Amino acid sequence: MPKLTLFATVLIVIVLTGFATIYFFNGFEQKMTPKSEIDTAVNQANFLYRQRRASSEDFSTGPCLSNALMPGWIVDIVHSPRLSIDDLPENQCPAYIEGKAQHFVELDTEGNLVRVR
Repeated sequence: MPKLTLFATVLIVIVLTGFATIYFFNGFEQKMTPKSEIDTAVNQANFLYRQRRASSEDFSTGPCLSNALMPGWIVDIVHSPRLSIDDLPENQCPAYIEGKAQHFVELDTEGNLVRVR
């Protein structure tokens, strides 16, 4: 194969791969939760945690803190590191288990952020 033909073929593959990558990531970003929504959810979860902590609520079992933190969001208390008690259905938010909420904020029993999804 002549060098020019090989060069052109490699160049076309690189350009097409670049376009495919850009197309894929643009579609992926649109499906991701906006950072501002995540920040709002975490702030709301922290606020709710502080309110409940002030009323001397017991978080030792890792309860669901809210089934309706924001539309599509819940907040759950978990242990850090995670314990088997955190996986029990009675300690998880029903809205998430039932698929009514797609996102969650997990705080540990001390109110520290564990995970957001």
